[in-house]
Amino acid sequence: MLYALLKLLHVLSIVVWVGGMVFAAFFLRPAAMQLPPPQRIPLMHAALQRFFRAVVVAVLVVFVTGGWMIGRAAKETVQAGLTFNMPLDWMLMAALGVLMMAIFAHIRFALYKRLDRAVAAQDWPAGGAALASIRIWVTANLALGVLIIAFTLLMA
Repeated sequence: MLYALLKLLHVLSIVVWVGGMVFAAFFLRPAAMQLPPPQRIPLMHAALQRFFRAVVVAVLVVFVTGGWMIGRAAKETVQAGLTFNMPLDWMLMAALGVLMMAIFAHIRFALYKRLDRAVAAQDWPAGGAALASIRIWVTANLALGVLIIAFTLLMA
């Protein structure tokens, strides 16, 4: 029962993270592009601020639940007297997941800080540049997230 609950929390956190990136990239940003920079950039700043708070929680949940599930499988395998060999899809999921977390950390703690400073200074060109950088890295993370989901489901 605990394993099923942790797996549910793991998947729901991924839904929040990847689904939020889909929403931001394909729905929020295109709609916001119709606004002039003095309106668009603060709107995107506020939306990203809220989204990034949720993603910090989601990343922590994904990391903890994923690590626990791998650890549990390893422990049970070793206790049965066998050697634990992590499946390829788990290795790929874990490695790319950690890469996604690193990219998110760069977005949140470097690029978003640039956007934060630009909005505070009402420097719309700098804010637009920060948003462009964020968009590139969010697109990369979204591609990785979709790749992980597709590979994991196809390997099952």
